[in-house]
Amino acid sequence: MSAPGVRTGLAERLSLRAIPALGSTAIDALMATVRWEIAGAEHYRGTWGAGRPTVFVLWHGHLLPGAYYHRGQGLATLISQHRDGEYIARVVQGWGFTVVRGSSTRGGKEALVEIVRVLRRGQAVAITPDGPRGPRQQLKPGALVAPQRAGVPVVPVAAGTDRGWYFGGWDRFLVPKPFAHIRLVYGAPMLPPVSGTEAAVEAFAHDVEARLRELTRAVQGADAEPASS
Repeated sequence: MSAPGVRTGLAERLSLRAIPALGSTAIDALMATVRWEIAGAEHYRGTWGAGRPTVFVLWHGHLLPGAYYHRGQGLATLISQHRDGEYIARVVQGWGFTVVRGSSTRGGKEALVEIVRVLRRGQAVAITPDGPRGPRQQLKPGALVAPQRAGVPVVPVAAGTDRGWYFGGWDRFLVPKPFAHIRLVYGAPMLPPVSGTEAAVEAFAHDVEARLRELTRAVQGADAEPASS
């Protein structure tokens, strides 16, 4: 008989392989039915599309539509080191994303260094600045340190749908229902301050959060996202 720890380790390894694979297959089937409406694409085409590294910022709850739309396009993304982050990381890796592991609560310093390195070599990065544990739709200034240090523009992004499920606890994770109409809207690039002082970064974070909230209101439809608490 195998030791309990061995059985647990094997079960965990199997789940880490099976769950992302099954989840990705289900997502592919679901997203094959949806319609997309894209607004403001010229904003990122003028930065990332022109070969300039860019940081996309979107709320954690909007991660699925944003990541799926940009699959296979060579982006990098920051995923937490928590257990649920491992499942997300494996799914988005299958979509062609480079994954950097870390968050404000674990591995943050190492992740910051790696994100700056990724940006300086010309890659675009997607960040959810209210993750990994919230508060929901409240931007943490530390999420914007990397673009400030790398000197690259920030493009805010919001997603909405006319019909969707909102799962999870704090983030109300959006999963579009079959045949949904998904709206993705991109804001104009925002340049981080030259000064890296705490006050300057916090002021910039305030402006980015305000813009994200504005875009979120713009994409809400008949099946509106539950109000932020």
